[in-house]
Amino acid sequence: MPEISNFFGIRITMYYDEHRPPHFHADYNGKKAEIDIRTCRVIVGALPSKQLKLVTAWALIHQEELMQNWNKIEKAEGNLKKIEPLR
Repeated sequence: MPEISNFFGIRITMYYDEHRPPHFHADYNGKKAEIDIRTCRVIVGALPSKQLKLVTAWALIHQEELMQNWNKIEKAEGNLKKIEPLR
C-alpha cells in the first residue's frame, strides 16, 4: 500500500489492487476512511471531523494528481506519484 502523502498525522495511501469508484485511503490514529476522488466524500469508514476537513481540503487541491495516480493503478503503470502534503 503505497503512501502518497502524510500530513498532521494523517496517512494517505492508494492500493494497487483496487475497486471503483476512484478513491484513496486516509488513516488517522486507528480511524480509517476511503474517500471518493471525484466527490471528495467518504465512501467507507470515518475520520474525526477536524481530520476529515483537512483531508477533504487536501483532496480538492490535489484532485487532478489523485486521478493521475488512480489511472496509473488501473493501467498497472508502476510507481505512484507522491503528492504534496498540507502545511
